[in-house]
Amino acid sequence: MSQTPANDPTAANEGRRLFFARPWVFIRGVPAMKFLPPEGPPEVAFAGRSNVGKSSLINGIVGQSGLARTSNTPGRTQELNYFVPDGFSGEGADLPPVAIVDMPGYGYAQAPKEQVDAWTKLVFDYLRGRATLKRVFVLIDSRHGIKKNDLEVMSLLDKAAVSYQIVLTKADKISALAMPKLEAATRELIRKRPAAYPTILSTSSEKGFGIEDVQAVIAEFALGR
Repeated sequence: MSQTPANDPTAANEGRRLFFARPWVFIRGVPAMKFLPPEGPPEVAFAGRSNVGKSSLINGIVGQSGLARTSNTPGRTQELNYFVPDGFSGEGADLPPVAIVDMPGYGYAQAPKEQVDAWTKLVFDYLRGRATLKRVFVLIDSRHGIKKNDLEVMSLLDKAAVSYQIVLTKADKISALAMPKLEAATRELIRKRPAAYPTILSTSSEKGFGIEDVQAVIAEFALGR
C-alpha cells in the first residue's frame, strides 16, 4: 500500500518513475550539526540498526548500486550522508525537490564508547532539530523484528513529533506465511504511537520488491502530491 492518490494512479506512477530515473549524487557527509546543509528542500531519512540494509535499500530506491556504501562492518556509516538528484551543486543552484539522508546505524557494539556516544548524539540532535525533515523510515530486519534499540528510537521520534514509518527489510529471508503475521504484529506494536505512520512497508533489496512503495512515499513529498 502506498500514499499515491487514488484518483490518478497512472500519473502518480509516471511521476515517480521519472523522478527516480534521474541520476543521484552524494553531496555531503555530516559529522556534526554545524556541517548540515542549509534547510531548503524536504528531507527523508533512513534509520535502523547496523546492518539492517539501509544503504542497500537507498541504492535500490535510486537505482544506483554504488551510491550509498554498504558494509558488513557494524557502525561503518558514521555521518549523516546526503544524497540529492544530480544537478544540485549548492548555493545558487536550483534546489532539488527532496534530499535522502542515510543516518548512522544504531545498536552496534564494536566501536569505542566515545564514538558511539558522538554518533548517537548527532543522530538524536538531527531528529529533534531539522525542520525540513518530513519523514524517517525506521528499518527493521524482518528476521528479527522490532528490538529494544528500535523502540528507543521510536520513543524519541514520538517525543520530537517527527513522522516515521516502519520499513521491514530482507523480507525475502522469511517465509511467505510468516510475513503477514510479522506485518500484523508490527502494526499492533506501533498502533498507539503518536508519530508512527500506520502503513507498514515490506521490502527486499536483493529481490527488488517493495522498492516502488518506498519510492511512492518519497515522491509524494517531492512532487507535492
